[in-house]
Amino acid sequence: MSDLNPTIRKVTERIIERSKPGRSAYLDLMQREADRRPEREAVSCSVLAHAFAGAQEDQDALKNNAGPNIGIVTAYNDMLSAHQPYGRYPDRMKIYAREVGATAQVAGGTPAMCDGVTQGEDGMELSLFSRDNIAMAAGIALSHQMYDGIACLGICDKIVPGLMIGALRFGHLPAIFVPSGPMPSGISNAQKQATRQKYASGEAGREELLESELASYHSPGTCTFYGTANSNQMMMEMMGLHVPGSAFVQPGTKLRQALDRAAVHRLAQLSGTTQRTMAQVVDEKAIVNAAIGLLATGGSTNHAIHIPAMARAAGIVIDWTDLSELSSVVPLLARVYPNGSGDVNQFHHAGGMGYVIGELLEAGLAHRDILTVWDEGFEAYTAEPVWEDEALAWSRVSESRDDTMLRPATEPFQGDGGMRLLTGNLGRACFKSSAVAKERWTIEAPARVFEDQTDVAAAFKAGELDRDVVVVVRFQGPRANGMPELHSLTPPLGVLQDKGFKVALVTDGRMSGASGKVPAAIHCTPEAKAKDGKPGPLALLRDGDVVRVCAATGELSTTADLSARTPAPTPAEKWGVGRELYRMMQDQADGAEQGASAMLASAGL
Repeated sequence: MSDLNPTIRKVTERIIERSKPGRSAYLDLMQREADRRPEREAVSCSVLAHAFAGAQEDQDALKNNAGPNIGIVTAYNDMLSAHQPYGRYPDRMKIYAREVGATAQVAGGTPAMCDGVTQGEDGMELSLFSRDNIAMAAGIALSHQMYDGIACLGICDKIVPGLMIGALRFGHLPAIFVPSGPMPSGISNAQKQATRQKYASGEAGREELLESELASYHSPGTCTFYGTANSNQMMMEMMGLHVPGSAFVQPGTKLRQALDRAAVHRLAQLSGTTQRTMAQVVDEKAIVNAAIGLLATGGSTNHAIHIPAMARAAGIVIDWTDLSELSSVVPLLARVYPNGSGDVNQFHHAGGMGYVIGELLEAGLAHRDILTVWDEGFEAYTAEPVWEDEALAWSRVSESRDDTMLRPATEPFQGDGGMRLLTGNLGRACFKSSAVAKERWTIEAPARVFEDQTDVAAAFKAGELDRDVVVVVRFQGPRANGMPELHSLTPPLGVLQDKGFKVALVTDGRMSGASGKVPAAIHCTPEAKAKDGKPGPLALLRDGDVVRVCAATGELSTTADLSARTPAPTPAEKWGVGRELYRMMQDQADGAEQGASAMLASAGL
């Protein structure tokens, strides 16, 4: 067992010091909330009657204050495959609660949009701000103050961060996140990617593409590639907010049901106490552990935005410099599609999070002393859950069962975590080097500047990008249009790269955990749209300007003189698909590095 890595210690201490004012204010607020929380005997009978009227067989237990009452905040809908299993969860959870003398009520629901459905469509412009909406919905659900603990049902991209932010504002209560697990594996990821690129280059038709996609996304459960949804589940394990090892157990199994039951029983045990409240569990070390897990597994770049936002809700400040320094010492232990060939089911079978956490702790690369929702602490998360002799048990994961997917910290896939900070006269950006071949880490080429991803597709089809090129897609930041993911750009840019051209993407938009093999400087900040009258440098670029993207040196720059240029005009505001309803969020949003949140900025957090 090694001592904690000195760089991780240094970064953690810096975050703790930087966060002192905000963290102190947050903990003071949580203490005041705990102190002022009304006892049921002091609440008016009319209020209680309203709260208990729909409780049916639990009404007497609630009336007599017989045990803790768990508030379920659910993001269920049956269009989103990952959340479809949640439809039956509340009824089951109520039964599990009764088994230990507790009750459970659905406190409220939150929106749950699927980025896979809105990918490349206008609705994607609502995606990032749906996180603020989810946080506020969770806040409304919990504002009834009828609950002793919080069960969060959510998995996918903005949903877990939104639930985290909302629940953290009720951090005087204990909380457990309850996943439902990934769908079984479909066709191989190599087959899926090959068909997408064939379609992008005109070698496959729409019918062939649709059949391929349906063979990949085919049943209830989380999509099996290692994007933002599955990165969310990894982080909940790294922060100790799950029942140990529950992230990647498939729905509809006895083991899944046993883990769900254990979550309710444990939450009932913690509810009504001051032990292991959410405010206590989610501290600076837990946030650092989440970042370390992201780096060690090659997780979604979206979390370069979500981690700072979630941290702010707990009074903690973490930035991209912190992430980059952590990345320099955290080795890449996993290769899961799109960084490798296997999916999250194969990752789980190879040893999954139990193996990753065990390796990190053994190498001194994660904080062992975090407080978790489980009595045995973070050490418990080095084991995997198993169903044996008709009972739930845990088994320590001591070795990888597939070294093409999981490797020890002493022999990693690469020596760093693959999340690099780029800086220069074009601003600050993130580069996911773990997904990109090292010979493509440096691209220097003339820019082709776009302001809409559909124009990139048109230029590609017209053959205008058949050359060495840095494709710049600007006015895609939170203030401009809500910062949509631009994942639909990956296939055409991948085709250009496969033709032998030097290709890179530079954007103030997002590319998600599915960013793939093309070098990309993403989340560029400051964004192109002016804030306080000052545009970001991307607004000053022109076609033909030579742009350098270099993960090796951490550079994002142009040789062009931008000082005397007039910025490009901001594109007209878009209407339709509800985008106009989110205009106030765009106007109030802060930068990507701060979390790109209108709600947190407006609250002064």
